[in-house]
Amino acid sequence: MRIIADLHIHSKYSRATSKQMDVANLDIWAKKKGIDLMATGDFTHPKYLAELRKELTEWHSGIFVKKENSHGTKFILSTEISCIYKDKEKTRRLHLLILAPNFASVEKLNETLTAMGCNLKSDGRPIIGLSAKRLAQICFDIDENFLIIPAHAWTPWFALFGSKSGYDSLTDCFEELSDKIFAIETGLSSDPKMNWRWSHLDKFAFISNSDAHSPLNIGREANIFDLQNFDYEEVYQIIKNNDRQKFLCTIEFFPEEGKYHFDGHADCLFSCSPDDAQKKYANHCPKCGKELILGVDHRIFDLADRAVDFVDEKRVPFRNSVPLLEIIAEAQNKKKTAKSVMNEYEKMLENFSEFNILLDLPITEVKRIGGSRVAEGISRVRSGQIFVKPGYDGIYGEVKIFTKSEQTKFSEKQSQMF
Repeated sequence: MRIIADLHIHSKYSRATSKQMDVANLDIWAKKKGIDLMATGDFTHPKYLAELRKELTEWHSGIFVKKENSHGTKFILSTEISCIYKDKEKTRRLHLLILAPNFASVEKLNETLTAMGCNLKSDGRPIIGLSAKRLAQICFDIDENFLIIPAHAWTPWFALFGSKSGYDSLTDCFEELSDKIFAIETGLSSDPKMNWRWSHLDKFAFISNSDAHSPLNIGREANIFDLQNFDYEEVYQIIKNNDRQKFLCTIEFFPEEGKYHFDGHADCLFSCSPDDAQKKYANHCPKCGKELILGVDHRIFDLADRAVDFVDEKRVPFRNSVPLLEIIAEAQNKKKTAKSVMNEYEKMLENFSEFNILLDLPITEVKRIGGSRVAEGISRVRSGQIFVKPGYDGIYGEVKIFTKSEQTKFSEKQSQMF
């Protein structure tokens, strides 16, 4: 059974997160998006864990559903923890994604961390003073079937390989526990091909998730599995073994759209490529003289030991995509928040899921339900015929599907109609 899985999101108890991020809304929006397996997010938060306990029931071992909707979205217990600590004479800031096999292990983990002085009530993604290695060891001591996955592994500030506070290898971080770390999350600002360039990562699976803080953003990145049993153990084994037979594909942002792809300085609205950052600017902002925030592309450039065009045919393949709402917005030459854009989005989802439209639906059928402009936009996205102004220093990149002249002609045509 082909299923689409988003294994990293946040609940309404995390900072800067929509109040709609709860089980009921995740169930609704996962169906709209075409997501079969949805992370719960934030099981470390006491109030949210109580909600999860109240609203979910076990469907298959380690996989849950809403109690009144056994045929609805399947859920897997997840959280993200921020570890801030000193190691090897440097302050480290790492985010770890944790997948859990059952509620009993979750509750034992929460009890253990609370007893150690960790304030799990502070936020859905709590900040703790334990090292990533220590947290991993605590998890494995409780249940060896916890999955510990470095989240958005390349982002500058809070990631395993981040330029500001990360390590130069996974082994430097997890040491003797490295063999129990089976995967990294590539994050919005990198895709698998970028990661293939570093041979150090050859034995790890690459997973992709939305890290969503609102329902509209779930599934902006995801994983496609072929599940037979559809239980936690099967998901665990697929990721552990990087199983090419069952791990079919990941769905990726065009990495340039991620908000940490290029180097830059947001305060000065300046960005540049890693090559220019090094050779032209000595990694300093030419406008204010401060150090540039070195992005994901730069960090991979520094650590990679293979050519930019290296392709690993043995690895799980991937497909780049653009969220449907962004395609509709550009087709209408309007902002994503425009009422007409949202109306068209909802209309297109009446009979098809978003992933069905983006990945599988024949373009002739897309044209029938969404019009020629949206159909042309999806066709170009599928073939990679787009331009993206790279994101940097916390600013998302800008996707352009249609040229300025095409947009001008469309606007003129629209004005003549009214």
